[in-house]
Amino acid sequence: MNINADIGEGAGEDEAILACVDSANIACGVHAGSASITIATAWRCRTLGVQVGAHPGYDDRSGFGRIERSMSASEIEALIAFQVASLAAVAPIAYIKPHGALYHRCQRDPEAADALARVAKAHGVGVLGQPGFEIVAAAERAGIPGYREGFADRLMLPDGSLAPRSQAGAVLDPNLATQQAVSLARSGGYDTICVHGDTRGAGQVAAAVRNALREAGIETMPLRP
Repeated sequence: MNINADIGEGAGEDEAILACVDSANIACGVHAGSASITIATAWRCRTLGVQVGAHPGYDDRSGFGRIERSMSASEIEALIAFQVASLAAVAPIAYIKPHGALYHRCQRDPEAADALARVAKAHGVGVLGQPGFEIVAAAERAGIPGYREGFADRLMLPDGSLAPRSQAGAVLDPNLATQQAVSLARSGGYDTICVHGDTRGAGQVAAAVRNALREAGIETMPLRP
């Protein structure tokens, strides 16, 4: 099993999170963070031996990339390509995982998902997405790795999608997060489990999840090509 986290967003807990994860989804300075933060985060990952993934988002700082934008698939492809190329110029990347509203757009829109997959294929990497939705399906169409992602710290609905943050109980506390992480890992339906870096107490959640998986006898490792 792999543990990933969204970082480089200026949320303040990146160092604690990096001590507990195998892979880091680094924001590319568009939906949050900055070029300086992206570069420093990428270099820190290389020092620690943490696998680097690109985490592009909508150009929407005021909404933290969580508000849907009316963009065509070609515009989305250009936006993702710009951000991924910027990070790849600093450090080798292993995969792409969109952020926030862009992630959810690609999950439900096959044209947007195919745009994401084309960028990933151009870089020779895979993509992260929830199983049963369009990102993983687009990866299969493109002939690239599609890593099946679950979430430790968010309430997951019966179809595998995330409950809206506006819903009560949508963000799980560390105890529930560890239970869900172990359950997802044991299910055999996931390749990686995410901890959100901007969640309050994210460092504590990441540590609890890693310890729980270890106690359950589940080894964690970087994603394989």
